[in-house]
Amino acid sequence: MALLASTAINAVAQTPSGTPVKLRIGYQKSSTLIAILKARGTLEKAVAPLNVRIEWSEFASGLPLTEALNADAVDYSADVADTVPVFAQAANANFVYVAQETPSPSAQAVIVHRDAPIHSLADLKGKRIAVTKAAGVHYLLLSALSRAKLTPADVKISYLAPADARAAFERNDVDAWFAWDPYVASVELDAGARILMRGDGLASYQRYYLASAPFAQKYPQIVDIVFKQLVEAGVWTKAHPQDAAKILAPVWGLDQATVERANSRRTYAVRAVVAKNFGEQQAISDSFYQAKLLPKPVDTMSALVWDFASRKAVAANTATSANTVAGGDTAKQP
Repeated sequence: MALLASTAINAVAQTPSGTPVKLRIGYQKSSTLIAILKARGTLEKAVAPLNVRIEWSEFASGLPLTEALNADAVDYSADVADTVPVFAQAANANFVYVAQETPSPSAQAVIVHRDAPIHSLADLKGKRIAVTKAAGVHYLLLSALSRAKLTPADVKISYLAPADARAAFERNDVDAWFAWDPYVASVELDAGARILMRGDGLASYQRYYLASAPFAQKYPQIVDIVFKQLVEAGVWTKAHPQDAAKILAPVWGLDQATVERANSRRTYAVRAVVAKNFGEQQAISDSFYQAKLLPKPVDTMSALVWDFASRKAVAANTATSANTVAGGDTAKQP
C-alpha cells in the first residue's frame, strides 16, 4: 500500500492542475469484473487521487475491442478471450498484456437443438455452425473439429456476433452455436436447446486484460491501480455471488439465477501475466494460422507483457518469473 500511495502522489504531481488524465476503457458484456467495478464506482474512486477521468465504451466482442485499442480509440481493454490478442499481435497492434484470469474451460460450450441428431463432435460434419470470429469459442471450434478429425471445410461456418448468433440459432438457421457465458447460461435451460459439450479438455479459456503500450509506459501507476482493483473485484465476486448477480442482472438483461450460474463457471482469479502462464497462446496462434485465419505466423512469446516488478513492458520470453505488484505476489494467486 505504501508503494501505491507514493505512486499516486507522484502521478498527481506530474498531472497539470485541472487537466484530468483520460483512461478510456473498452469492455464487452462478458467483461464481468470491469462491469462490477463500473457499476459500483470502485475504480473511479481508486484513480481519483491521480486526477483520472474514466471513459467507458462497450463492444460486441473482443476483436473489435482490440481493433479499437490498435486504433488508439481506447487505452485499456477489459478481459478478452485468449484468442483475441493473437489476432491483435498479427495486426502489429502496439499493446501489452497486463493481466490474466486463470482458466475457466466450462464457461464455453457447444449448443445444439434439443432434438437434433448431433450427439458427438463427429456429428457436426456438414452442419451449419455459428461462432464469433477470433473469440475464445473460435479456438474451441478448431479444437473440436481437430478432435473429431474434421477440418473447417467439413462444416458450414457463419461468423456472427453473440446476439446475431443466438437469433440465428433460435430461427433454426444454424445447427450448432459455439458460445461462452453468460450467453451459454442464458439458453442452456431453454426447452429447445441442449449442451453438446463444454470446453473442458479442448480449450482452457483464459481471459486477458490488455493496454495500449504507450499508455501503460506513460502511466504505470494507473496500470498498478487497475490491476489491484481487478484482483479485489474477482475475490469479491466469488465471495458474494448473490450480490454480484444483483449488479450484473440488469447489465446483462438476465435474471439473477442465470447470472449466478454463469459466474459459477468463471474463476475470476486475476494474476499478472508471466511466461509460465502463457502456454496455450502459441497453440492458439498455430491453429489459426493453419486454418488460414492469420496472415502470418505469430510468435506469441515475443508479445509484450507488463512486468510489475520493473513497471514496464517486456517481451514475454524475458518477463520475470516472480511478477509482483503493490498488494502481494501475484505468482501465489491461484
